Amino acid sequence: MSISKNILLTLNKLFKIPVHPFNLQNKGEMTYAEWQYEKGADTIKFYTQVKSTDEMFKDKAVLDIGCGAGGKSLYYASLGAKKVDGVDIVEHYADESARLAKAKGFDDVFTFHLCDASKLEFEDNTFDTIIMNDSMEHVAKPEEVLKECHRVLKKGGKLYINFCPYYHPYGAHLSDVIGFPWVHLFFGEKTMIEAYKELVKDMPDRDMRINFRFSKDKNGRETISYINKMTIKRFNNILKNSQFSKIDYYNEVPLRNVFKPLAKLPGIKECFVKMVVVILEK
Repeated sequence: MSISKNILLTLNKLFKIPVHPFNLQNKGEMTYAEWQYEKGADTIKFYTQVKSTDEMFKDKAVLDIGCGAGGKSLYYASLGAKKVDGVDIVEHYADESARLAKAKGFDDVFTFHLCDASKLEFEDNTFDTIIMNDSMEHVAKPEEVLKECHRVLKKGGKLYINFCPYYHPYGAHLSDVIGFPWVHLFFGEKTMIEAYKELVKDMPDRDMRINFRFSKDKNGRETISYINKMTIKRFNNILKNSQFSKIDYYNEVPLRNVFKPLAKLPGIKECFVKMVVVILEK
């Protein structure tokens, strides 16, 4: 075991692990899909400060990009959406979302699509509302995803984006077992991967977690491929060069009110912004 890995594992014991759906599922408390449904209101709480749920969903054709196991998509259906299509690249989410859709009575409203968001299988001008909740930091080709969103969105339709910047305390997206905040500022990727594997080695869903988060690049080096390391600066550059010319709403939400001054300072703010929230109109 490497020294840096030992140090990380030791420090990690000092911090409480945030509530995470994988851990809840292992305990038998609720499935990932059920957790998503229960947290549905949280996925849009930054928008409902400026938009009503009727404006977002009532009688709308909705696309949920990065829908996961479909729980949040089904929550949107419960708010009166006419049709909700969910997109994700994880194959087993198809069955999980189908089971919950049937249980909630929305199997005639919701459809899961296994596809890459940079190559959507929908026709032009299909959707009134597109949601990208916590997915902009995961997509491999964010520029192409925005192009596709613009293509499939109806004229006057809205694209809702919210994401945690990479330098957020848990921006490494390993918080199902690593509670040490800003771990990616203090440790290299190799160390984080080694520590993560050590922490999940005895879990029943070990292989799923590892395959979900890590893969090898073209040089054979193992990387945290689950994220694209999206920063606020990078996102704003992508947005500036996108086809979306109308920004209906933009907000950088600080971690806490006490951090508001730090969340406004260039460079430093990357570590103290909890969520970037944007509403774009075609």
